[in-house]
Amino acid sequence: MKITGYRSLSTVHDWGRVTGDVNGVQSGNTTPVPVLIIETDSGLEGVGVGPHGDIARVFPAVEGEDPRAVVALYDRMLDWVFKTGHSGPVFGTIGAIDTALWDLKAKAADEPLWRTLGARERFVPGYASGLEYGLADEELAELYGRFADRGFKAGKLKGGRDLDRDLPRLEIMREVLGRNSRRPALMFDANESWNQAQATRYVAAIEEKMDLTWVEEPLRRWDAAGMAALRGKVRAAIASGENLTGLEQYRPLLDARALDVVQVGNVWGITHFLRVATLAHGHDLPVSPVAYNANPVAHAAVAVPNLLTYEVQDLHFPIGLDVDQTFDDGGIILGDRPGIGILVDESQLVPSAAAVPAATGPHVRPERAALRLVAEPDVIDVPAVPLRPVS
Repeated sequence: MKITGYRSLSTVHDWGRVTGDVNGVQSGNTTPVPVLIIETDSGLEGVGVGPHGDIARVFPAVEGEDPRAVVALYDRMLDWVFKTGHSGPVFGTIGAIDTALWDLKAKAADEPLWRTLGARERFVPGYASGLEYGLADEELAELYGRFADRGFKAGKLKGGRDLDRDLPRLEIMREVLGRNSRRPALMFDANESWNQAQATRYVAAIEEKMDLTWVEEPLRRWDAAGMAALRGKVRAAIASGENLTGLEQYRPLLDARALDVVQVGNVWGITHFLRVATLAHGHDLPVSPVAYNANPVAHAAVAVPNLLTYEVQDLHFPIGLDVDQTFDDGGIILGDRPGIGILVDESQLVPSAAAVPAATGPHVRPERAALRLVAEPDVIDVPAVPLRPVS
């Protein structure tokens, strides 16, 4: 079997609500979902999801190769771009290709990827994470109620700018998820919006009212010294890593003992996740993937020994993608469809031009992030929209 070509497609995810974090809120209900199809001479096609703007540059590294050599091809892609480096969009492109190659490898074996990777079972424990920063309190309760209906006992809240707003919302999330547990796990995500002193005061103020399982990205992603110091000042675990691209970026954080929970972004691919999970395991640390549309890394997450929990951002999938997953008992149940379980109906795809461009809302760091002297009440000028029922 040889790789012969690719198709770069796009669709959208319709959240039925606005999404965002402390850095900003999307202006609409849909976000782009790039889809990559890797073609072979056998007729099998591999599916990858995630931005891959450098596909024309990276694809020659795998063209004509057998996709089943996916681990070797991953390193070949890294070598292909070594002069200018593999960070940012290039790493995302490598991740999308890598995911498609793992999909092909499992399809060639006629089994789901979780079996190809040696997992013992198909259940992936998860936590609810609604990207809910732009929702009113009533909408927040309704959204996490939907997750609670599927058995979720843990949830994450976006915040970090206005404590008077965040505390009641944490209480709402705790009460809703409390339907399934006397002490639901509560996570808080600041999305790199604090400096060290701000993080210490803010988390301490929350912990006067409730326990946090972890605080996520409290400081800039590279601030190993700052997060190491913060670990000694708050009770909550420190979680970070979703935006790191390559093992070399994790090493300083692990050497400094800056993390309690090692996070990995879905958009960076299967092989990257497996390697980071192994690195974390060597430091006796748990790993937790940060979600992306269709949860492709879930197949790998269930196959590693140190999976803590998996972020679940929504209970349905992008338009035109049929994904062999269900949500129940507080996690993801993977199906038996070969590969990563995604069928692409190209006739149903909605062009990404219909979605809000990715360079808006939460993707742009505010000018005064980590430099605000006093609390600034959030003004979120986003019209409320009814939450769409999820089947």
